[in-house]
Amino acid sequence: MDAVIKTGGKQYRVSEGQRLDVERLGPVDTEVELTPVLLVDGDTVVAAPDALAAASVTAKVVAEAKGPKITGFTYKNKSNQRRRWGHRQRYSTVEITGIKKG
Repeated sequence: MDAVIKTGGKQYRVSEGQRLDVERLGPVDTEVELTPVLLVDGDTVVAAPDALAAASVTAKVVAEAKGPKITGFTYKNKSNQRRRWGHRQRYSTVEITGIKKG
């Protein structure tokens, strides 16, 4: 059984036992419930909101990781206005433990 879940403003296609990096969800070894957008079980596709209300996808936070460093620089010509900035996104590695149709 496969599912499309929504977390962190993005959607991911997942199956049971799969590991993926998503935006930070919480500390390690916590169980989280993710919102399913679509369920596929063989030839059966569940996409109606009332049918998905009973469905659930559970995952376990396995680890935390950091993404690549992103640096930027902005300036305005002839005014001596400069700004350097950087960002490094933090991710949670989750393992999908169960997909229930409900």
